Amino acid sequence: MIKSLAGGIVAATAFVMLSSSAIAEPEIVKGPAAEADCFAPWAADTQFFKFPKKEGPYRIALANGYIANTWRIQMIQTAKAYAAQKDVAAKLKEFKVVSTGEDVPAQISAINNFIDSGFDAIVVNAQNPTAFGPVIKRAKEAGVVLVAFDNILDTKDAINVNVDQKGLGELWANWLVKHVPNGGKVLEVRGVAGTSVDTDRHNGIHEVLDASGKKWEVTEVVGKWDDGVAQKATADAIATNGPFDAITGQGGDTGIVQAMIDAKHAFVPFGGETENGFRKFCAAHAADGLKCSSAGTGPAQVAVAIKTAIAALEGQVVPQSVKLPLAIVEDPNFKEGQDYFPDQSDNFFVGNAFPTCGINFTAQEIMGQTKADQ
Repeated sequence: MIKSLAGGIVAATAFVMLSSSAIAEPEIVKGPAAEADCFAPWAADTQFFKFPKKEGPYRIALANGYIANTWRIQMIQTAKAYAAQKDVAAKLKEFKVVSTGEDVPAQISAINNFIDSGFDAIVVNAQNPTAFGPVIKRAKEAGVVLVAFDNILDTKDAINVNVDQKGLGELWANWLVKHVPNGGKVLEVRGVAGTSVDTDRHNGIHEVLDASGKKWEVTEVVGKWDDGVAQKATADAIATNGPFDAITGQGGDTGIVQAMIDAKHAFVPFGGETENGFRKFCAAHAADGLKCSSAGTGPAQVAVAIKTAIAALEGQVVPQSVKLPLAIVEDPNFKEGQDYFPDQSDNFFVGNAFPTCGINFTAQEIMGQTKADQ
């Protein structure tokens, strides 16, 4: 009798899960998106999703990987600041954050745990674009909305939110080509190995340099998008392979410039990210040869990812792949109080607004949050 009852429970549970997955799977529909200015499709052939509407408030989780650099810390703080905003908080029953480091299986396990715990949506900054196949399938079958941002997922079964990372690498390389007319020695400070962002930016840089017709000698070092790591890697590169005619850095750029100053390396054209300290250096030393292109996307893209997840849960039409604009400023257009802020931390990433999405944060809102899991 007990065995029969258990079997009935298992069968009933399986039926409910299958029924739930069938209902929860998004419908492929025609665009435009519900908020077309915010949820811009990546390309002309990008599909649009319409998930079945789910009644809120929602349980949403952020599954972050790497945490040991200022961009990721600010990203966690921005996510918490966004979730705490009155109109957003009203739609959330629970907002959970976990960071798992560079361990891909640990991040996958965290996502599985959120699925098992019944979260409605999971936002993820993925440590590897291709390793998440089984957990993507599980999320889809469980009716969980999965949104990847920054380091995205190589799949059509999750929503991706990102800037054109390869295009960013191309932008930096074009800046170097323009300002180093005869080619030369380039220091390339890369990010975190294995991530889609590092790979895409690297590929963009080299495609432009290779197509320029100029001779380039590129020294690659790993800076992990972190000032301290990038500063040491740059100092070592200058000592062994320098001097360089140009530099490009995916992040940790304030540390890179500091290493140049410490080594008494001449200022050279630089294509880098949007750190406040880097932009301070660019403004202060432009006349000395530090001609900068500062471009990227602030950590506020996590807020767009959360906004996208909520829209999907509400049954709004969203693109499978959302393309965000880059924040760009180049010499000689660095303006104090707009493009950089002398009274703010060097580690603060500028460009933390997406006006088309109604997202704009003050430094105080962000820095008032912690980086800790919650």
